Amino acid sequence: MQYNISEFNHLVKHRRSVFLNQLNPDKPVDDLIIKQVLENATYAPTHAKTEPWHFVVFSGEGRQKLADFQSKLYKEEAGEKFTEAKYNNLQKQPLLASHIIAICLKRHPSAKIPEIEEVEAVACAVQNIYLSVTAYGLGGYWSSGGITYMAKARPFFGLQENDKLLGFFFIGHIATPSLPVPRAPLDEKVQWINE
Repeated sequence: MQYNISEFNHLVKHRRSVFLNQLNPDKPVDDLIIKQVLENATYAPTHAKTEPWHFVVFSGEGRQKLADFQSKLYKEEAGEKFTEAKYNNLQKQPLLASHIIAICLKRHPSAKIPEIEEVEAVACAVQNIYLSVTAYGLGGYWSSGGITYMAKARPFFGLQENDKLLGFFFIGHIATPSLPVPRAPLDEKVQWINE
């Protein structure tokens, strides 16, 4: 099957991170679109077909549950580094997107594949999310802030000790588009050895 290469190249080159202050919080995205985006994510490459990705989707009132959980956990864990501003931000963030997808890695019970390769597989799935969101004319971004690397967050997302929370993908309708971001010349990033 031959695909339209120019359209695909355009899609890849116009993928952008669209942040919460650029989204329309009052216009929800259809759940069927989110399901298709996640189905596309599962077609990422994966060594030994372990499919280590696991997604937890928060929408509607579920966004408030995420907000309450993450702000409470932050308050419990921050100690002397606690700031009211960060606490309030964790309370508000989920309500500014239509859907929030927790990006998780569930280790295969055999653990025969190196963890880094499982992380890479999940990252490929996230790139599929990015491209799908762009194709639908939506905005979003992958955030690894907040409670992402707190071990005590794992059970809330159905994760075990060897699993990982790798961040959150926020999705919504675009209110303010992102500007193009220049890339370094390809020759600075590629070495050709052909002799």
